[in-house]
Amino acid sequence: MKITSQRIRYVAMDFLMANVAIFLFNIVRFYVLEDENVGYLKLSTFLISKAIVVEQIVLPFMMLAVNAVSGYYNRPLLKSRIHEFVTTFSTALVQTVLLYFALLTNQQTSVRLTNYELLIYMFLLLWVTTYVGRYIITSFSLRRFRRGKWCYSVIVAGKEDVAASMAADIDRKRRITGMSLAGIIPLHISEGCVEIDTSVLTDLSRRGDAHEIMLITTGLTEKQILQVLYRIIPIGLPVKISIDSLSMLTSNIRLQSIYEEPYIDVSTANVSDATKNIKRCFDVLVSAMALLILSIPMAVIALIVSRTSPGGAFFSQERIGLRQKPFKIYKFRTMRADAEASGPRLSSPDDARITPIGRWLRKYRIDELPQFWNVLKGDMSIVGPRPERAHFINLIMREAPYYSLVQQVRPGITSWGMVKYGYASNVAQMVERLRYDLVYLANISITNDLKIIIYTVKTVFKGRGM
Repeated sequence: MKITSQRIRYVAMDFLMANVAIFLFNIVRFYVLEDENVGYLKLSTFLISKAIVVEQIVLPFMMLAVNAVSGYYNRPLLKSRIHEFVTTFSTALVQTVLLYFALLTNQQTSVRLTNYELLIYMFLLLWVTTYVGRYIITSFSLRRFRRGKWCYSVIVAGKEDVAASMAADIDRKRRITGMSLAGIIPLHISEGCVEIDTSVLTDLSRRGDAHEIMLITTGLTEKQILQVLYRIIPIGLPVKISIDSLSMLTSNIRLQSIYEEPYIDVSTANVSDATKNIKRCFDVLVSAMALLILSIPMAVIALIVSRTSPGGAFFSQERIGLRQKPFKIYKFRTMRADAEASGPRLSSPDDARITPIGRWLRKYRIDELPQFWNVLKGDMSIVGPRPERAHFINLIMREAPYYSLVQQVRPGITSWGMVKYGYASNVAQMVERLRYDLVYLANISITNDLKIIIYTVKTVFKGRGM
């Protein structure tokens, strides 16, 4: 079962039903506002008028955009029909409000706030038609899963005996849950460390033969669980773990009831799909505007940097981002070109390697401006944990194995750790700052992101960047 194919089915059905809803609404609107339809003596004349044709073409795409932002298409497999019912209700409300304002601007076929009857019809048509379409696809899909024609393939990882037991349970309940076993990955413990062969996991993921990794934590310590997570999260599949007494994990990550057993999704942060989508839209919009507005000032800064010290204007370096994916981060160069000739080193406020202009850029965090390009590309977010180099991540992992949890989200230009703690000069300080990033992961919201941005702006204007 291909996730992309199922997502296309939902998108196509939603688009079709949006067209049906708009068409039926226009019929209802003609008869409800019959006295106001000056120039439209017949329904057919009204429906083929230029204003209505434009609405019929444009509005379904607007409905589709709302559905996409709501997060409905993020996870298209094994949907709950009850959750689908509620989600469709809420998106229909939003769509009704947007449709009202869109139609309000069309003087020929406007809908006023006093037309309560028409607004109710609009909402009911959007809700019912969309839900009927989704119900058809979801019911068809669930039947295919239960009959074994489709399967949601799961890789079970754990100590050999418990993994085998879980695998047998999955096979036994296959027709009820729709889950099938893609493979068993045994964990071997040697001198307190966990050994795991990730090549099999990677191969199954690459071929599309697995949709999820289920980690059975029985018999593993919290440190060992984190070691395993650090190895398997980069594979890119959703990772769910069985519930045990895991203070570091369960305190910050919401629990979900999945396939009749409660599991914790540790591959994604505690944030709704809608919030993730809105956050990404916000990132793209703001970074694009920032690059456009600041293009000339950034060009001037680049010229000053290149003229005041030997070396290029920009500095790029490999950092580790979402799911441990490496990427090149971009900044204005603030140090000498040979600053790390002897190997990776963290900077400090009185670092002799910092150039005079670089010290000023760091004070007001102007050196971070080129990172808006990283945000636009999708490597980073405006707000998120600070991205680190692999060298320092390895050092942090020795002190705090739970660092792998921050790689559930895109790293950010700014973060709560940066505004509350600032730059770190050693590994101990990086671990200390990590505490703020973990709290952020448990409280991601658009409101908190805006607060962090405002806090960052205050820090910049006060020159407390160093």
